[in-house]
Amino acid sequence: MLRATRPEGTRIRVGTVEFGGPGFVVMAGPCAVEGAEQVERAAAAVADAGAHVLRGGVFKPRTSPYAFQGMGEPGLHVLAEAGRRHGLPIISEVMEPSQLPFMEESADILQVGARNMQNFSLLRALGKSRRPVLLKRGLSATLQEWLLAAEYILDGGNEQVMLCERGIRTFETELRNTLDLAAVAWAKQRSHLPVIVDPSHATGVAELILPMSLAAAAAGADGLLIEVHPRPEQALCDGHQALTPERFQTLMRRLPAVLGAVDRHLWRPDSPAQVARAR
Repeated sequence: MLRATRPEGTRIRVGTVEFGGPGFVVMAGPCAVEGAEQVERAAAAVADAGAHVLRGGVFKPRTSPYAFQGMGEPGLHVLAEAGRRHGLPIISEVMEPSQLPFMEESADILQVGARNMQNFSLLRALGKSRRPVLLKRGLSATLQEWLLAAEYILDGGNEQVMLCERGIRTFETELRNTLDLAAVAWAKQRSHLPVIVDPSHATGVAELILPMSLAAAAAGADGLLIEVHPRPEQALCDGHQALTPERFQTLMRRLPAVLGAVDRHLWRPDSPAQVARAR
């Protein structure tokens, strides 16, 4: 995956959306699918704000076994239906190879969470998938370990891989994790794969999502993965790091100016004909 082997970079197409080109992609939605009404409100809000992909977890690996673990396969159908209604592809996390058959039927992008970055059985199975994969960096993974995890998928024949920096564990205790923006710039120089930033998990603080998102755009990221919840105070998990629809609207309004400063822009379909072909 060395940049020198593909200096133009890898571009990944998902419906009308393209990752890795000059267009900057925003994926947004709730951390976890909690029910149809919650997902519908979140999908409407992020679509109205100009997001390109709807995110939502249906399997939630949690530190505590007593915490909300997600709705599972029924939640995936709820997410997919909301995505279709609002014209948004969906991204959701897969945790083990046995989930792939039904995940591939509904999810447009398969996410590998930080705790599964070195789940090599899962990575090898994803190498045989035709779906794009977003690979999150592990909590304590080095940059080389991150790229080598991606190689497991690439080696299996699936070249549709995106890297995701989501913060690493350090000695700092005020924030959930430490966002490594130097890793974003390094990965863009070293690898030809698109690089996404998840400022929600990287900070764990809703008030920091906007400045860190703008910083990620300036650092050369190809997109963002952001948690948005219609009622963060009622969220079953990670409500403290979720943006309200109003805050997300503010972020989307401010992104174009920063992107313009680094010769980028928010992704937009090339033409009406292209949109029609993708439907």
